[in-house]
Amino acid sequence: MRIILIGATGHIGKAVAAELKQRHEVITAGRSSGDLIMDITDPKSIRSAFEQAGNFDAVICCAGHTTWKPFVEMTYEDYEFGLKDKLMGQVNLVLIGREYINDNGSFTLSTGVTDHDPIPMGSSASMVANAISGFVMAAAIEMPRGQRINVVSPGVIEEAMGTYGAFFRGHCPVPAARAALGYAKSVEGLQNGQTFRIVL
Repeated sequence: MRIILIGATGHIGKAVAAELKQRHEVITAGRSSGDLIMDITDPKSIRSAFEQAGNFDAVICCAGHTTWKPFVEMTYEDYEFGLKDKLMGQVNLVLIGREYINDNGSFTLSTGVTDHDPIPMGSSASMVANAISGFVMAAAIEMPRGQRINVVSPGVIEEAMGTYGAFFRGHCPVPAARAALGYAKSVEGLQNGQTFRIVL
C-alpha cells in the first residue's frame, strides 16, 4: 500500500513510520518537512498535497494541537484553536481526502487518553478528542467507495513523559511502538468506525 502519514516527526509518527515501512510505502507529510508539505489547518494546503501525492491507499494523521490551560483561564479563542487545528484539521483530511484516495482506502485519525480520562488543563483536549471519535463513528457508515475510517486513542506516550509527565500523574505510559500497532491495525485490518484505545 501507499500510505500518507501526517505528523511523521513526532514520537508516535516516527514509530508508525517504522512499523509500516516494513511492509508498505510511507509518504510523510508535515507543516514544514516531509515528502509532502501539508498544513492540516489549511484546506488548500491539504488539497495541494493530495494532488501531488498521486495514488494512495491510506491516510494516517498523527498531528494536531489543542490548548492546555486551567479551565478558569480558558477563552473562546483557546477552544477555537483546538477546534480549527486538531478537530477540523483531521476532519478536512477526510472531507478532501475522500476525493483522492483509492477505492477501499482508509483514514486513521488520532485522539488521546483524554477522550475518556480527563486531566487538569485538558478540557480542550477532551472536547476535541470526543468530537473526533463521534465524527469517526458517524462518518464510517456513509464513507464512499468502500472507504473506512477509524481513530487511535493512545495513552500518554512513554517517550514524551519528560515533556507531558506532569499532566499525567498516575498514568501508565505506553511505548510509542505499541501505539503504532493501533495504526497498523486500522490500516491493515477491516474494521470501520472504531476507536482503538492503546493501553498497557
